[in-house]
Amino acid sequence: MTAFGQAFLDLIVRTAPWWGLFLAAFALGYVLTPLCRGLSRKLGMVDKPSARRINTTPIPRGGGLAVYLAMSCVLLGYTFFSPKPIAPMFSDEIAVRMCALSGLLVVVGLLDDKFGLPPLVKLFGQIGVAVGAFFWCGVGFRAIPLLAWLPMPVDAALTVFWIIGAINAFNLIDGLDGLATGLALIAAMGMGGALFFIGYPQATLPYFVFAGACLAFMRYNFHPASVFLGDTGSMYLGFTLSTLPLLTKAGDSFFVSLGVPLLAMGVPIFDTSLAIIRRTVRAVLAHEEKGKDEGNTHVMQADTDHLHHRILRKYASQRKAAAALYGLAAFFVAIGFGGLALRDRAAGLFILAFIVGVALIVRDMRRIELWDVGRLLNTVAHDPAAASRRKRRALVVPMLVVLDALSLIAVFLLVHLALGLPLNMHAFHTGLPLRVVTTFFCLVAFRSYTTIWGRAQMSNYIRLALACFVGTMGGSAAIILLHYPHRHLVAFSALYFSLSLLALCGIRLLRAIVRDVFYLLDHNRLAERAETSRVIVYGAGLRYRMFRRELVRSSSRNRRMIVGLLDDDILLRGLYVGGQRIEGTLSQAKDVIKRLRADAVVIACVLTPERLALARKTFEEAGVKVTLWKCEEVDV
Repeated sequence: MTAFGQAFLDLIVRTAPWWGLFLAAFALGYVLTPLCRGLSRKLGMVDKPSARRINTTPIPRGGGLAVYLAMSCVLLGYTFFSPKPIAPMFSDEIAVRMCALSGLLVVVGLLDDKFGLPPLVKLFGQIGVAVGAFFWCGVGFRAIPLLAWLPMPVDAALTVFWIIGAINAFNLIDGLDGLATGLALIAAMGMGGALFFIGYPQATLPYFVFAGACLAFMRYNFHPASVFLGDTGSMYLGFTLSTLPLLTKAGDSFFVSLGVPLLAMGVPIFDTSLAIIRRTVRAVLAHEEKGKDEGNTHVMQADTDHLHHRILRKYASQRKAAAALYGLAAFFVAIGFGGLALRDRAAGLFILAFIVGVALIVRDMRRIELWDVGRLLNTVAHDPAAASRRKRRALVVPMLVVLDALSLIAVFLLVHLALGLPLNMHAFHTGLPLRVVTTFFCLVAFRSYTTIWGRAQMSNYIRLALACFVGTMGGSAAIILLHYPHRHLVAFSALYFSLSLLALCGIRLLRAIVRDVFYLLDHNRLAERAETSRVIVYGAGLRYRMFRRELVRSSSRNRRMIVGLLDDDILLRGLYVGGQRIEGTLSQAKDVIKRLRADAVVIACVLTPERLALARKTFEEAGVKVTLWKCEEVDV
């Protein structure tokens, strides 16, 4: 036998008890699931088809009871008949208490599956179980040595929040056949594998048992499902996966105790975070658009924009959608294992994973969450109520002052780090105030806070640059006069001026950046709608920019999308203005209209009567609707 074969055989022999418990939980779950399915049907716990539900036939729910029973029976059996504890913190007494607490949560889930409990009642039940886990079972973040310094109230709050978050994450993600169960199975194998990888095989035991119970239930829950987890099972999955890492902690390994669980549960956590953002924004938006008495949207109101809904709309197959999310979960687990393997070099891997994750998140959020946030900002910004606008206007300057102060402090620290200067108490007591206060004084003196930056001209930004330059020079002069150590003074001053000007300009351009991003989101949204009117704008000057701005301001009612520009300046052809390409001149209009499949043209430039007549004739011959965007002074 080869060395690899011998090592593999030794591994199988050493882990035989764990595989035995895995098979025991699998066999028990395999037998119990049909029994629980029949019980659910008799009790009337059935998911009937509806607008929000994906199933087309009535399916029994509450089958998660089988997962709980299989897990608890095998775990308690090991506890009573084995001389070894599951883990140092996972004593026999704690195992009994955890099974009792999770049983209480299962009862809450069964009541919800049967009677449909109000959300707040269910939340109070979750809070009670989470509090019990902290005070009765010792589940807490202070069990991790690196977090042992946490005060007890802070630890209690974080632990309860963590458990409730995980419970609701799996509750919300449970929308496709086999999805929540499969994600829990992948998470359990990832967490258990991480413990085994760093040399804590005994602590992997509950993960093996849990994985066996989940795999057995998958036999009946995968598409086409004959039974659903229900709130009974989905809440139990979240509770188990959130508490096990804190009860089977791996020595001093903060990453294994918390980092790997966060990655392993990344898909449901991400979905829950998006749901909170989406529902909160929509609730506020309903309040702003309809009024407080008329809006009926609230944060806990269900919707059909979860990750699984979006992927299902793309693939039109429950199996493919579930497989895609399984793959994403497995990717997160692989990142965790990569971090364990690389150890000191893990930072590069996580930076790369972060960049990829941000790209995926923004790509997924742009059509729904980012669009809703932009729509809310647009609604608030153009609220016709004078009282509301006055309140918001009163906050503009204080917010700008705070952002400027924070950015100047950040620039000071960044320059110190870039030049390798010590960040000691002397730097904070003397250097920081001298730099920041002098720059801030110059900003006030150069009227930076009495300028409406949303309508600023180039001269305003020149004044801002002068304020930064004078403030930087003033701070340098004060440092010399006060005999403050000024090593690398020239380099520090040059870098501080450049970065502070960049930061202050960025803050003042933020509104324009948000407006352009919102326009891009609106453009992408309209491109996917069949009823959208495709518009070409004739004229790429100021009137075009004003027309585009009006489209943004009326985004909730807008059904027009700019697809290209025409301009009579032949030197501008092929260039971009406001994100749109100048396709040609009026003489090329017919070809451009045909190529871009436009159905309307907006004239946004000043034309002589003869030129206007020619333009109207050209566009009418192309078979498109023609309108004139006017912005002019008239006698009244």
